[in-house]
Amino acid sequence: MNLYDLESMDTCYALERLMLETIPLARAMGLRVLEFDDNRLALSAPLAANVNDKGCAFGGSLVSLMTLSCWGLTMLKLDEAGIKADVFVQDSEIRYLAPVWDELIAEAHLDSGQDWPGFIAQLKEKGKARVTLHAEVTALEGGGVACRFTGQFVAKRHGAKT
Repeated sequence: MNLYDLESMDTCYALERLMLETIPLARAMGLRVLEFDDNRLALSAPLAANVNDKGCAFGGSLVSLMTLSCWGLTMLKLDEAGIKADVFVQDSEIRYLAPVWDELIAEAHLDSGQDWPGFIAQLKEKGKARVTLHAEVTALEGGGVACRFTGQFVAKRHGAKT
């Protein structure tokens, strides 16, 4: 299954189904798509399924949720452009700033030095393109950013010769 098979369905629902049906970790985490507003994607996961030995969110779950939010945002932008492509995380950096003691919510957005039209144009022209995205998890309890993620993602158009 992919987003292209779900054109008639709601975009967030289609993305959530894609993730849950094709990424076992997303199922195990209890991932949910909260919101997509064209420039930002928000995902959530319950603490209970992502807890560590101290009772707060497991670091691996936090980075996974942020990675998936960036991957999902890229997939949605490709879907909007009508492009079928595989998306991979190429490189990433994470900073853990505070523990998360409640629901995990990750919000992804494009890096300020990047633009979707340029990414799409390069992908159409060369069959391959890179884009840098950021994601954050904000602690509901106490507010503030609990961790930050920066990742470079690569898209390779289906059938492209690179």
